[in-house]
Amino acid sequence: MSETDYAEKLDELDRLLNDPDVPMEPSRVWSLLAEISQHDMPAAVAEARG
Repeated sequence: MSETDYAEKLDELDRLLNDPDVPMEPSRVWSLLAEISQHDMPAAVAEARG
C-alpha cells in the first residue's frame, strides 16, 4: 500500500467515525482498520524487537 493509499484510508476512517453527516458503516470501519493495521504491522514488530 502506498503512502497516498494509507493516508486516504485514514481520512475515510476519520470521516466514518467523526462526521455526523456520514452514516456509520461498521463493516467498512473494520475493513479499513484491518488494512491500516497491515500497513503498520512491520513497524510495530520491528519496534518490539528493538
